[in-house]
This record gives sequence, structure tokens and C-alpha cells, in this order.
Amino acid sequence: MGTLFESVKDNVFFVLQFLAINIAIFVIAALIQQWERRRAGTTGKIMTTRMIAVTGIFSAISAVLMLFELPVIFAPGFYKFDFSELPALIGAFAFGPVAGVLIEFIKIILKLMIKGTSTAFVGELANFIVGCSLVLPASVIYFSGKSKRSAIAGCVTGTIIMTVVGSAFNAIYLLPKFAQMYGMPLDAIVGMGTAVNSHITSVSTLVLFAVVPLNLLKGGVVSLITIFVYKKISRILKAS
Repeated sequence: MGTLFESVKDNVFFVLQFLAINIAIFVIAALIQQWERRRAGTTGKIMTTRMIAVTGIFSAISAVLMLFELPVIFAPGFYKFDFSELPALIGAFAFGPVAGVLIEFIKIILKLMIKGTSTAFVGELANFIVGCSLVLPASVIYFSGKSKRSAIAGCVTGTIIMTVVGSAFNAIYLLPKFAQMYGMPLDAIVGMGTAVNSHITSVSTLVLFAVVPLNLLKGGVVSLITIFVYKKISRILKAS
């Protein structure tokens, strides 16, 4: 816990930035979900006791899954695969985009409390933004029909959006920021990619051959598992 507080003190700007982005995404999710509920003629509160309880449990599961990162053979070691978006996507399908965004946010807070940050909160900010770029559009599209077809359409759309957002975020902000933070030339980071894949010779090719396939893999695997298990557990999640 002390490590987290020290990191917060040293990186106040990124903490405030993270909180502002979370609030903005949460407001967007709430407005979309409220509009969808009105369109469907649904009454009652968005945040029910059941939704809050499941969100807490899924956030904890997601935080644990975030700690178990798997290396991928096509990308340098600082890019890893994990299943932490799975509980967020299932929760969003069950209770709407607000639940998904909350799980993504609480997951990051719990991870920081358990492990702290080694990236001055930049990596955590990226994880939150990229995760929400999958969960938010996927759940919005699913809620438009609540069918297997809308679930598939939502997951495919969410995976594509996550890939675009993750790639752009890495190229424009994340990779240059890491180079600045660790006091190394951007070319040195690209060189780590070259050691894995000789076709990686620039930031753009690093994104193309490492970030794009990683996001497609993650989105695809998480989506497939969600589509396979969701209907089997949805009644339990929403049981009163």
C-alpha cells in the first residue's frame, strides 16, 4: 500500500488524468445505458444491489487475472497477453456497459494496491482505455438485441475498435511516453521488436506486427469465451 501512495505522490498528473478519463467514460456508458433502457421501456435503477455485488466479485477476479500475464512469440517481452477483460465483458453483457466500465476501473485500482505500478500509471491508463474500447461497444451492441447474433456482432465490433484504439494509443502516446520515462531512445524500444521479428523496423511496424495481432488475439479469445459461457451463467448472475 505504501508503494502505491508513493507512486501517487510522484505521478499526480497521471492519477488525475486517469480519474478524469474514467469519469468521462463512465458518464458516456451511463448515458448510453439509460437511453437503451428508455428505448426498451425498462424501469428501475441501473445500479442494483445484485449488479454492485457481481461487479465487486468480477473486479477482484479481473485483477487477479491481470497478474497472470503470458508472453507472446510475435512481440517483445513488454507486450503480454492476459484474460482480465473476460470478467468485464461478461459483466457488461449481464448488467450493461456501466458494469463493464466499473469492473475495468476497479480492476486497475485493485491491481495497483496489490502490485503497484512500474510504469508511472501510464500502463494502467492504457489498459483501462483499451479494455473499455472492447467492453463498451460490445455491450452496447449486445443490448440492442440481446441475442447470440448481437453478441457476436458486438464482440467483433469491440475487437476491431480495441485493435484500432490500442494501436493508435501505442503509436501516438504510449511508446513515446515509455521512451521518455525510461530515458531511452525510441529506436531502442523498436530494436526490442526487431530482435523478435526482423520486419519490425519502426514504430509503425512495431504496432502493425506486435500490437495489432496482440489485440486481435486478446479480443478474439475473450469474445469466444464470453459467447460460449455467457448464456450458461447469465441466469445465475441476474438471479434475484
